[in-house]
Amino acid sequence: MAVELCLLLLLFCGSTISEVQPIYKPPPGTLDFGFVPAKTYDTGAYHEPGPIGILFKIVHAFLYVVQPNSFPQDLIRKLAQHKFGNTQGDYQKAIYYEIGFILSAALGLLFILLLPLVGLCFCMCRCCDNCGGEMHQRQKKNADCQRSCFATFLFVASLIISVGVLCAYAANQHLTNQVRGAKKLVNSNFKDLKIFLNDTPAQIDYLVSQYNTTKDKALSDLNNVGPLLGNRVQEQLGKEVRPALDAALTMAGAIRETKEALENVSVSVEVLQEGTERLHANLTDVKMHLSNTLNDSACSAAQAASTCNIIRNSLNQLNINANFSGLPGVSSQLAKVNDVLQIDLSSLVQKGYAAFNDTPDLVVNQTRNILSDIKNVLESIGSNITTFTKTLPVQKILADLTIYLTQSEAYVQDYFPVVEQYDFYRWLGCLILCCMVVLILVFYYLGLLCGTCGYDKHASPTTRGCISNTGGNFLMAGVGFSFLFSWVLMIVVVLTFITGGNVEKLVCEPFEDRTLFKVLDTPYLLNQHWKNYLSGILFKNPNINLTFEKVYSDCKENKGIYTSLHLEHLLNINEFLNISMYTEDVALKIEHIQINLSKIILLDEIGKENLLNFSSSGIEGINFAAYLTEINKSVTKVDLLSFANDLEARADQLPKGALENALKGHANNIRMIHNQQVVPLEQAMSTLNQSIRLLKRTSSELMVKVKNVISAVNAAQLLINNNASLVIVQETKKYMDTIVGYFEQYVEWVKESIAMEVAACKPIANVIDTAVDIFLCSYITDSVNTFWFGLGGSSIFLIPAIIFAVKLSKYYRRMDTEDVYDDTENGNNGYHKEHLYGIHNPVFTSSVEQW
Repeated sequence: MAVELCLLLLLFCGSTISEVQPIYKPPPGTLDFGFVPAKTYDTGAYHEPGPIGILFKIVHAFLYVVQPNSFPQDLIRKLAQHKFGNTQGDYQKAIYYEIGFILSAALGLLFILLLPLVGLCFCMCRCCDNCGGEMHQRQKKNADCQRSCFATFLFVASLIISVGVLCAYAANQHLTNQVRGAKKLVNSNFKDLKIFLNDTPAQIDYLVSQYNTTKDKALSDLNNVGPLLGNRVQEQLGKEVRPALDAALTMAGAIRETKEALENVSVSVEVLQEGTERLHANLTDVKMHLSNTLNDSACSAAQAASTCNIIRNSLNQLNINANFSGLPGVSSQLAKVNDVLQIDLSSLVQKGYAAFNDTPDLVVNQTRNILSDIKNVLESIGSNITTFTKTLPVQKILADLTIYLTQSEAYVQDYFPVVEQYDFYRWLGCLILCCMVVLILVFYYLGLLCGTCGYDKHASPTTRGCISNTGGNFLMAGVGFSFLFSWVLMIVVVLTFITGGNVEKLVCEPFEDRTLFKVLDTPYLLNQHWKNYLSGILFKNPNINLTFEKVYSDCKENKGIYTSLHLEHLLNINEFLNISMYTEDVALKIEHIQINLSKIILLDEIGKENLLNFSSSGIEGINFAAYLTEINKSVTKVDLLSFANDLEARADQLPKGALENALKGHANNIRMIHNQQVVPLEQAMSTLNQSIRLLKRTSSELMVKVKNVISAVNAAQLLINNNASLVIVQETKKYMDTIVGYFEQYVEWVKESIAMEVAACKPIANVIDTAVDIFLCSYITDSVNTFWFGLGGSSIFLIPAIIFAVKLSKYYRRMDTEDVYDDTENGNNGYHKEHLYGIHNPVFTSSVEQW
């Protein structure tokens, strides 16, 4: 019931994951929905054992040597389905898989059975003065070497036993420490589960509230329908309209430029005509005065005659070159252009621009009623979402789950002291087992210490010191306790080895590589009528492909529980909250938008007639060739400055006197005429040249240009009047897709949030990891396996320790009799005289000595 309540709590997270029909989505502005509120889970489902981890790895390696076979999936499946043993090969496979454990356990049982029996026989044998029980030691030449070897071997064996018992003690203490510290980890898991339950409603409320972000953006676009839709329509129509209006405006500028050019031509021609007349008169006077000067008697002199003749011959160059008096006037053309300019064509074109630029306002005015309906639809969507979420039994589900979780936590808290108490009993029992081994080691170490320190190699076996004798007794006491305790230790080792080893191989390792989940996901395994057990439990539909491995993996990755458990199969709420239905309503209302732009007049008939009047102004009838012919001529036949400079240079060639000065005066007069008359005439000619060429360009195919402008304006006007509806439909479709795209973004964001962020089920995976990976495997199984590994190693090495201790005690204990040697011709031959030379000591013939 609790599981179903948990699932129902998170079920309505999928309310917004309704399948939406794919529609064209232009790239709308990206909406920022923020981050789904989520708290951080405290539990770190990972255990680091610390330095003892090295022992754990050694034990794992040992278990791999004992049982290197892979996880027996088929056998486990048959066992779960109660089909194990139906075929003969099942037992063989099981034995093959467990052969390492079976052989090891068999050796342990053999140890348990034989060691007490051997100890009993050994004791009885020594009581009969056999098996080393006779208090007599034969003297051998290598006695010191044997004693040293036995002592060394016993010491090494004792060290190995010490290491083993230390490992066992460390594992025992590690398990206790982890059990005591497990309460914090358990509380952390319960805390995460409470966060999981408490945060889910807030996350759902956040998802619902973010519909307002979508709605506000849609409303913003609807309120700005003029700048958005109107500008789009204007932009599309502007591809035809703006070039036409630009051409008309350019033609209006050309009319003004034509008027200015005609005025410049008229003024320039008048200036040139007057100027050339004055220039001609002045040049005539200059020639006359120069001719009079050259007729002076001074020019008759031999030195001046040639120079004067040269000057006299060049006087014909002082004359005007261009004749502007014969150029036709442009007054008629100027008058017609002035008549055209009576109408301000630029103003008419600007009115067309203004009318076209009012398109967004026209869109706003003509869509006001439809946009009001769309806003009502958006408001109804939000109210429906809110109403539906309120109908979900969130609070009841939360209350039930919280109660169940609180009861579970209280149950754990109540029984945790009991667990700690039983763990204390376990710790005490294991400590007693370790103390048994420690007791044996104490006897061995004391025996080695006393025997080694008290041994006197000069003393005979019957005269050994008390310390040496005590060392031997300690060694025999250690042997006795070894026989008494070893079989008990081995029973514990075998039981923990079978249990811990199989748990490691059958639970921990397959859990780590998730093979265990694959077994659990076997169809019809846990229920012979269900293909998928998990979906059968949750949804009563075993055909849904919901596996333990997939759920665990998704929760491990902290995905949403809606995605992890496929909760859409439990309750389909698309029919209650289908956003696509509302977006269709929005789309239909937007499609009904009709915009009429026929009121836009780009250029009226007056403007068009004005253009035609300009084309018939007659500027194309101007004789541009005559103008250009005269303009291309120079003002005078000779450059007056060059003539003056040359005249002055020739005057310098004459003798000093009145003639030279007179010629230089004429040169200065010519320069003055150039500066005062020729230069202004050249400037007037330049202005005339520019104006004539401008008029020539303007008049070139003027009628065709004007007709093209009028045709472009008419075509643009026709587009607005007749074909604008197609453009409006296209742009309205794009505008609608933009609005609907906001809802698509919202749905996609909700789907992603539901899948990855809302009710992230990491705590569920943490609970499983805590229970199996940490508690069962890391805390218990690894510690138990290390305990039996250390204790088992110590128990096994008790056997060589017994042998070496018995052998070594003979060299430390005081004997009742000894070998006596006499000198012979061949050396010293020993012979035994027990009653003649032996010293009988009843103290050392006691039962303790018989060991």
